[in-house]
Formats: sequence, structure tokens, C-alpha cells
Amino acid sequence: MRLAIRLAAVLAVLLLQTSLDTTRGQAGVTAPDGWTMESPREEIRPLFRWDKDGGPQHNGSFVISADSRDGLIGFWQTKLPVKGGQHYRFSVRRKTQGIDLVRQAGTVRILWLDRDGNKALRDKPTFASYRPGTRPRAEPDFPPDVTPDTGDSSTDSSANAWTEVAATYHAPENATHAQIELCFRWGPPNSSIEWSDVSLQPVEAPQPRIVRLATVHYQPRPGKTPREKREQFAPLIATAAKQKADLVVLPECLTYYGTGRSYADCAEPIPGPSTEYFGELAKQHDLYIVAGLLERDGHLIYNVATLIGPDGNVVGNYRKVTLPRGEVEGGITPGHEYPVFPTRFGKVGMMICYDGFFPEVARELSNRGAEVIAWPVWGCNPLLGAARACENHVYVISSTYTDVSADWMISAVFGHDGKPLAQARDWGTVAVTEVDLNEPLHWHSLGDFKAQIERHRPLIPELKK
Repeated sequence: MRLAIRLAAVLAVLLLQTSLDTTRGQAGVTAPDGWTMESPREEIRPLFRWDKDGGPQHNGSFVISADSRDGLIGFWQTKLPVKGGQHYRFSVRRKTQGIDLVRQAGTVRILWLDRDGNKALRDKPTFASYRPGTRPRAEPDFPPDVTPDTGDSSTDSSANAWTEVAATYHAPENATHAQIELCFRWGPPNSSIEWSDVSLQPVEAPQPRIVRLATVHYQPRPGKTPREKREQFAPLIATAAKQKADLVVLPECLTYYGTGRSYADCAEPIPGPSTEYFGELAKQHDLYIVAGLLERDGHLIYNVATLIGPDGNVVGNYRKVTLPRGEVEGGITPGHEYPVFPTRFGKVGMMICYDGFFPEVARELSNRGAEVIAWPVWGCNPLLGAARACENHVYVISSTYTDVSADWMISAVFGHDGKPLAQARDWGTVAVTEVDLNEPLHWHSLGDFKAQIERHRPLIPELKK
């Protein structure tokens, strides 16, 4: 009798094991071949389910959900063969239920593996490395959210909204497989994520997005009127144009500098005389100009940076958000928005001087997609300029009134690693550098940090995003 009981118990175990899908660890789950269910630890493992009728096309979906506990984490995983050196477009559709911080919870990771199952090596040496000249490992890539069908992809918790997560990647030369991970990370109790329509297709290499960025290093000392001040920048803009600059950044409050007048005396409407003047130059030279000006809007005065396009029109205006004591005492009003403007080469944001002392301004601009931040700046610690560029992996273009001999702020173009790519050192000179906005910077141990910012940056409670 005892032997029969033991045999029955053994048989029950065998039956249970055969009912376990190759996805490991959850009984009764079936899924397409090659997919497994993973979690860092069993005690924080979420629930997995394959819904054969799920997805926007009802052709199946991978579902991960939490029970009554929080802090659960897991992911569906598969490995797809790739050809090293080939470009691939990855895409997947995502829908969430009961999740506010979708950008963290609904993450995709792509790992490029060699034939031994190890991380492949990037083809180029990294320029942000503690081991210069070496090839970094291909750390995970994090595809971004693309414009969703409905809602805001960063905060949308609607159960009816499908968001595409997609990007194009260059498979490292020694890569043989791409490991795809469709994640559920720390969702609230009883929340869920549904993934569908996974695709990894070879594509042509994307075209480079080359842009030439320029800064002007100049103090407009002569003259006492806004007109006399702004006209001094015409030859410097022409010099930048001869070097085929696409964007030229001028300094802060340039129509006010050295006039001896008040902020209000030098303020003007936008559009107004100064934007019309720089608009003619932008049109003449077929480039963009960022000019630091003072704006009058009714009874209010703002310290602004204005982006003027090659058609001569104002593309957009940024009102300085953080004001130092002198500007407050001078009656200037702070702005409260962080606009980012599309141009023919990419997305441009602007900040002004004291804004650079605080990480929030550049971060809000980068959150909104800024790839280049123009920074008219009277004076500042250059380490802060480097930090704003590095922590957001954006190009920051500073134009300052500070003399190089002061060992303080510089007129420069800061790269993604925070190092100046070009600097104008002498008064009345222009520095120009060429960058490819489609070229990521890979760090040792981090990989493409810019792609990870949206997935890893902390929640700002007061902004709820």
C-alpha cells in the first residue's frame, strides 16, 4: 500500500513536470516556441500568461501581471538569430492596466550575444571610457516608446491604448543572436502589461544626421542702444556661415550688455526689431540663430532665448525659468515652460545662464526630446555645463561673456560625455564642430546611456512623471 502511494506520488510529480511549459516555473502556461519566462528571484516572480487571441490584431499576446503584492519583476525572453554588422528594426506593441509609471514598468531590453552566449563587442572604441581605445561590450539596448495610438506613452495607463516600442540598431560584428526581454517591472498590485506583435527585421542603415553647431565668443562693448549691440554680431554670424554652420548661438541679453540702461529700457516684443534683424541674417545665410534678448509682453519683462529659422521667422521662444537675485530685483518675471522645437536637423531646446546651475531645466528639455540645448550664458561654472550635457547625453552650446583668462565659463560645444568638442577662446571668434545626431555614445559597463535615461530616471513626485 505504501509502495503504491509512493508510486502515485512519483507519477503526480512527473505529470506536473510535463505540464510545465518550456517557459519554466509556471504550470499550465503555453507559449510560442523559443519563449521562456524569467525573473531575478522566485519570490518576486509575477504571473505569466500567453493569450492566443490577445493583441491589437488578435494574433496573440504575452501577458505579465502582479497579484496582490507590489515590487514584482519578470520578463518574457527569446533569442533570435542575427547577422553581425546588419541593421535591424525592432518593434513591439504594449498595453498596460493599472500602471502610472509605464516608462519604467513597461521596458524592453535587447542584448546582442556572440556565438558563446556572451555579450558581443561594439565595433568602435568608446569615447567615454576609463579604458581609452578599447571596445566596450554591447550592454543592453532600451528601445523608446514611439507615438502611441492614443494617450501619452510616458504616463498612459489606459487599458485600451496600444503603444509601439521601437528602434533601429546596428548589430555588433560578432553578434549571432539578439536576446529580447519584454519586461514587467515593479508594477502596482493587480496591474498588468500585455506585449504583442514582436518583430526584428533587417533594414538598411539609417542615414547620418549631420549638423554643424557654432558658438560665438564676443562682448558687444561699443554702443548704447539695442540696435548698435545686435549689429555687432552680423560679421560673426557670417563667419559661422562660411564654416557651414547650421546653428549659431549668441550670448545672453545681447541688446542690454553694456548699455547702462535698465532691463525694461532694452526690452522689446517678440517678434520685434531684434528678431527681424537676426531673421534677415538667418535667411541670408540659410541657418538657425539663437539670440539672448529681453522680451516685453504687456507689463512683464522676460529674459529670453529666441530661436530664429532660416526662413527668417521666429521658430520659438524660451523664457528663463530660474532667476538670480539681480534679475528679480530688476523686475524680470520667470518663465515656467520648457519648450522644445523641431528644426530641419533635429530637436532644439534652450536655457539661459542661471538655468545651468540647476539640473531640472536641462533634464526637462531632454525629457521633451531635445537633442541640442542652446545656452546663452553670462557666466557659470563650466563643470555645470559639462554636467548638463553628460547627464542628459545632449549637445550643449554655450556662448558666454566670460574671458578665458578667468578660468570660469567658456564658449563651447559640449559633447555627450561632457567634454568640449570645440571652444572659442579669443574675443570675436567662432567655434564650429560637426556631430551626427544619429550616432550614440557607448560607455563601458553602461552602453548607450542616453537610451536608458527614460527607463531609469527617478520619479519626480510633484510632476508625477
